Amino acid sequence: MNAAVTLAEVVSVIGEVREILGLCATVDGLNDSLSIGDRVSLYARDGTRIPAEVVGFRDNSASLMAFAALDGVGPGSEARLCIDPGAPKRGLYIDDAWLGRVIDPLGNAIDGKGPLRLNSRWRSTVTSPPLATTRARLGPRMNLGVRALDAFTTCRIGQRLGLFAGSGVGKSTLLSMLARQADCDVAVIALVGERGREVREFIEDDLGAEGLKRSVVVIATSDSPPLMRREAAYAAMAIAEYFRDQGKSVLLLMDSVTRFCLALREIGLSAGEPPATRGYPPSVFATLPALLERAGPGAVGQDGKAGFITALFTVLVEGDDHNEPVADAVRGILDGHIVLDRKIGEAGRYPAIDVLKSLSRSVPGCNSAAENSMMRRARAIMANYERMADMIRLGAYKQGTDPAIDEAIVLMPALTAFLTQDWNETATIEGSFNALRNILGEVA
Repeated sequence: MNAAVTLAEVVSVIGEVREILGLCATVDGLNDSLSIGDRVSLYARDGTRIPAEVVGFRDNSASLMAFAALDGVGPGSEARLCIDPGAPKRGLYIDDAWLGRVIDPLGNAIDGKGPLRLNSRWRSTVTSPPLATTRARLGPRMNLGVRALDAFTTCRIGQRLGLFAGSGVGKSTLLSMLARQADCDVAVIALVGERGREVREFIEDDLGAEGLKRSVVVIATSDSPPLMRREAAYAAMAIAEYFRDQGKSVLLLMDSVTRFCLALREIGLSAGEPPATRGYPPSVFATLPALLERAGPGAVGQDGKAGFITALFTVLVEGDDHNEPVADAVRGILDGHIVLDRKIGEAGRYPAIDVLKSLSRSVPGCNSAAENSMMRRARAIMANYERMADMIRLGAYKQGTDPAIDEAIVLMPALTAFLTQDWNETATIEGSFNALRNILGEVA
């Protein structure tokens, strides 16, 4: 009897497309059954099914955006909503067997290794972060494997950092170093709006077989519809939460938050939302913290333990303007920021991290007093050298004028070598501070 009732409740409601304007299709006949976020199937003239999502309502009609091109869809095309009280709206059947796989934002395998194994338990891709008062505190220090980061922006397990860079400054290479070398149980990598040409290079060369073995890679290339680019971020976060809830230490790398926001902007503007800051509708800056806050420590369980999502979100700054709206909003939400500088990269130092403009909000609390002292002294030396760099290069500075500048001139070559690291070179926090101690001549 119960099975019959359940089957009776699963019905299809059919409407039709009234008009298509830009990226949105306007559908009539389904208003009484639809709500924001519902998935609807559109049918092209040749019968091709195109999944779509409700993004807004206007004049008693629903506005839908598709997960694929709307080719073949026109006025009068069928729109079908399947009403099933037990069916999920937006979610994935995530499984442990997804490790080592490359998937699209809808949970389909795209690596040629066959279909994914699905868990019987469904997880929503859009959910709230753990209640703030129940979340664990940040864990111990985490080896990121990059000397400049481990020594100057030391990261704790469960921390969230922003990686701010212009295009072509070495952001993807730095991410690949973190994915391979960071000390974590699982890595979840989201390539949101990435160049299609670079995907295989990143997976096969930068990430490599060993890095992929412990990773799940979610990909939506730059030619994907805005809904797919948006879902890539949500899917990656849901996968990270799945492993976090198992008590694991998860490293989430998302490249990039800017392209996620651009997708949100396309969706919002197409749905009729008014543009605000630099063309971004207000919903973008409401959605952004809702996503980023989901990363971090998980809720403490009854056994007193918790899983963690340590996250690095890249921000592609427009025109190298680090105060543009997305960069400014992300910097205010996260627990620290790492700045890549184009001039440093042009000078041949990679990773092109501007140590003086980068910070971690978990420092100095996670380092010893001696390590903090070393870090402050090294920063002061680099700041002194940068302040006088033009005069030093021109030969206008006379040695002996200022002891602090004299020290900077002597030590800067060694510090530059310390900050330079090949993409396949590994490092640890202890090793990084020991190397810094040797450069500064300090006694342990």
